[in-house]
Amino acid sequence: MSGDTCLGSALCPAAGHKPKAGGLKGGSLGNKYVRLNVGGSLYYTTVQVLTRHDTMLKAMFSGRMEVLTDKEGWILIDRCGKHFGAILNYLRDDTIALPKHRQEIKELMAEAKYYLIQGLVDMCQAALQDKKDLYEPVCSIPIITSPKEEERLIESSMKPVVKLLYNRSNNKYSYTSNSDDNLLKNIELFDKLSLRFNGRVLFIKDVIGDEICCWSFYGQGRKIAEVCCTSIVYATEKKQTKVEFPEARIYEETLNVLLYETPRVPDNSLLEATSRSRSQASHSEDDEGFELRDRVRRIHVKRYSTYDDRQLGH
Repeated sequence: MSGDTCLGSALCPAAGHKPKAGGLKGGSLGNKYVRLNVGGSLYYTTVQVLTRHDTMLKAMFSGRMEVLTDKEGWILIDRCGKHFGAILNYLRDDTIALPKHRQEIKELMAEAKYYLIQGLVDMCQAALQDKKDLYEPVCSIPIITSPKEEERLIESSMKPVVKLLYNRSNNKYSYTSNSDDNLLKNIELFDKLSLRFNGRVLFIKDVIGDEICCWSFYGQGRKIAEVCCTSIVYATEKKQTKVEFPEARIYEETLNVLLYETPRVPDNSLLEATSRSRSQASHSEDDEGFELRDRVRRIHVKRYSTYDDRQLGH
């Protein structure tokens, strides 16, 4: 067997080898080849390989540190031998093929740090960073678990906020035939918008609210508009819940909240322009006492309708 052959790739256990106390100066190693027992895994290598780089191994095998051997002459290193073969390969070639999995790279880096092999540590750190960038999510969508959490997210956000509330189980009637498809379309549109505007708008999901499908839009910490996508329909003396997909309206309101990409300073002209109802040219006298900043533009998609256009009670 060639003395430069590494046995650790097979991770051979050192059966029957019991360490004994004893010192052996590295400088007294007269043989060219070294037999290593690293945590029960056996390796053959040369002193030349072990002393190529300025590492802990060089200190051990150049006489600066004391080494221990077992009764059969194997030099003992009290570390896990799983990655020692990779350590030796790096010392030989100054490079290695790193493991594919992050956990194994972290394990190898821990061994490289122990043996003070800085070049291998740098390789592992670069690989971990590359893998982190590879799997870094494009955007993160918080899911509301309580009203307090929703309030905290909206108030602390320096960006406009778009919230989609969907709760299919929150319904006492049956759904119309295309409601499930429309609910899915609303969710898909939310995902598309979040990918497109994730750097400018905070998108959040709500699965605990009272509505079945409803969009809410916030700017500078307050609600600007709301698009409710559900309605009750009547057919053959039976009530059903209908889910709509007002795609154009949702796009419009999402673009409107981009107007609020400003510092947290109230802009009265902006609040007035975006709060004014499009459907009314003037407001009633009852509305004149309310400040514009307290109004929310709510859009409900035909809340009540009948299939046969008959009025209720007929």
